Amino acid sequence: MGLQLDALPKVCELAAGTFFRFIFLLGIGGGALLLAGVTPGKAVSYRIAVLQGIDKVTARVTTIKAPIGKTIHFGTLKIVVRHCDKRLPEELPESAAFMEISEVRSAESAINLFSGWMLASSPALSALEHPVYDIWVLDCGGKVDVSGGNRKSPVKGNTKDVSLPGLQKLLDKNINKN
Repeated sequence: MGLQLDALPKVCELAAGTFFRFIFLLGIGGGALLLAGVTPGKAVSYRIAVLQGIDKVTARVTTIKAPIGKTIHFGTLKIVVRHCDKRLPEELPESAAFMEISEVRSAESAINLFSGWMLASSPALSALEHPVYDIWVLDCGGKVDVSGGNRKSPVKGNTKDVSLPGLQKLLDKNINKN
């Protein structure tokens, strides 16, 4: 009986040591992953945003190829994609689009529903809230601007930040949330 009582503290000490080593290594690995995700990746601009939309009433899912700056209609929604970026293949995968979505009903003026960045990897982070439709970004296509030139908003009078630092803030918010 005395032998078992003497062994119990040693077993607890061994288990606690193993547990703390595991937590320490997990913390180092998690911190390295977090730092790798926070570093800004180089993105390439594209001419087409590939979106997906669902009509919740009919349960119909539609893939939409939206050229930058062109108006696309999906049900009663009017979608204008202003910018679409995709990170380079050697970076963490991410596609993001700056979109403006409004609802147009007959005999009524348009109602602005959404204006901002949507991320393909986290559609719920910055989502369109609508009772009938859901829209989210899948990808970007049709490479265009690799020079990384001026990222001012193409919308006259727009005060929203459409620059890559604005996108980086949204990505950082997503990383810190997880």
